[in-house]
Amino acid sequence: MSITIRTLNATDAKALLLSHHVGRLAYTYKQRVDIEPLHFAADGEWIYLRTGRGTKVTMLEHQPWVALEVDEVRGLFDWRSVVVHGSVQILDPSDGPDALARWEHAVEVFRRVVPQAFANGDPTPQRDVMLRVHMSHIEGREATAAAE
Repeated sequence: MSITIRTLNATDAKALLLSHHVGRLAYTYKQRVDIEPLHFAADGEWIYLRTGRGTKVTMLEHQPWVALEVDEVRGLFDWRSVVVHGSVQILDPSDGPDALARWEHAVEVFRRVVPQAFANGDPTPQRDVMLRVHMSHIEGREATAAAE
């Protein structure tokens, strides 16, 4: 068996990102690194995520640099992975008209994944914080195996 690991081009990396809605958000604060799964929706140069208030949001308020990883694994040597690096913004609709417009857009984009978000029948009403991550850098890799 021959294994090939290659870098995905930008188009393939973004396509993989757009075809999924669960990723792992990695963030740091001081000597602590955390990573946790979150639902997301991508739109243009932004990734929109939803979470609840807590340690993660407090940490992101102090250190906005994050990475989001999305994987598609079919086997040990049959996988694709994308990592997006960027800065996160915590969207607060009470910060004025422009902030409200950004928050409303975030909710609209996120509803493509969870249509009931912030509405009747919301499956996770306790998650009342919207984040957006600018896709400053996106890279992907792929592994494939070929029989010899």
